[in-house]
Amino acid sequence: MKNIDKGTNLNIKCFKHNGSFQRTCDQAVFLDETEDYIVCGNYKTKITERGGNSYYTKEPAILVFYKNNWFNIIAQMKEYGLFYYCNIASPFIIDDNTIKYIDYDLDLRVFPNGTCKVLDRNEYNYHKKIMNYPKEICDIVEKELKVLIQKKELDEGIFKKEVVEKYIEEFKKLVK
Repeated sequence: MKNIDKGTNLNIKCFKHNGSFQRTCDQAVFLDETEDYIVCGNYKTKITERGGNSYYTKEPAILVFYKNNWFNIIAQMKEYGLFYYCNIASPFIIDDNTIKYIDYDLDLRVFPNGTCKVLDRNEYNYHKKIMNYPKEICDIVEKELKVLIQKKELDEGIFKKEVVEKYIEEFKKLVK
């Protein structure tokens, strides 16, 4: 990304398909960029949900936002293992130091033992109906969920524990 230096703090704003606000995150420290994605880190950051409720994250996390894939990945280093929370979402844009994307409901949770679970299928079906997701979007969402699962099965990129550990160490050095 042009003009974003390593260590720059970005905000994150997540929206729904109809443009409504979903959630915001007040810390995403820029760590790296590849041809396919950007990497940020955070820890004890404030998350504010649509209804106004907020909470602080409890563990260091590495966030990967893809430029051309319809998902983003949060690697959470908890005391009892490495978890992943993967959102099916539009590719991101950065506007005014804020990462923005549209959430398409489906999520993939990956547990420390490597098992995966697709979450929020009912929410996706409900929003697909009330927000009139176009067929093209639905096709992309289903295809990208399969791509995401395949990346996990192949332990590609951020799904390698040593990659997450490297970024967490880099994040810790930057925020000291």
